[in-house]
Amino acid sequence: MSILGSYIRLTADELARARHDPDWVLACVEGAVEGTAGVGTDRPDRPDRSYSTGTAWDALGFLTRRIGFPVDIAHGEEALPWSGGGEVWSYGPPRCLTPGQVRTAAAAMAATGGERLVAGAGPADLARADVYPVDAWERGASLEGVVAHYEALLPFFRAAAADGDALLVWLS
Repeated sequence: MSILGSYIRLTADELARARHDPDWVLACVEGAVEGTAGVGTDRPDRPDRSYSTGTAWDALGFLTRRIGFPVDIAHGEEALPWSGGGEVWSYGPPRCLTPGQVRTAAAAMAATGGERLVAGAGPADLARADVYPVDAWERGASLEGVVAHYEALLPFFRAAAADGDALLVWLS
């Protein structure tokens, strides 16, 4: 089983609720995992409401930290309260990016193309840094998939920023 990085967009009101209602957050994420992200939220399910980086989340975190990115797009910034959550939260509590952090990240991503993200880095660097999934990097896996997720995240972050949305970030 793989560890996957995921995002769901939250309105400012939904973020306020998420900060105080861990059961509601769990319902949102369970809905996203089941493909019904609108369940328990103020908006109907839309394909642009959630995104998954698959197993590229840790590589994205490593590569963005390496170039001094202003926001942790891979893990989020603020931990949200949680009450367990079984399998959904098996890798820790959900985290979020505020609307301001989403705007900052979108601007930084727009200024940092995929080529710059991976410039001077290769699979061996990720393996040495113990970046998940280490075995893939040890086998010399290409960074193309990581770049593809990074470039797909840009319009996702831009749309969230344009709508004034926050992002819920979690690993499952």
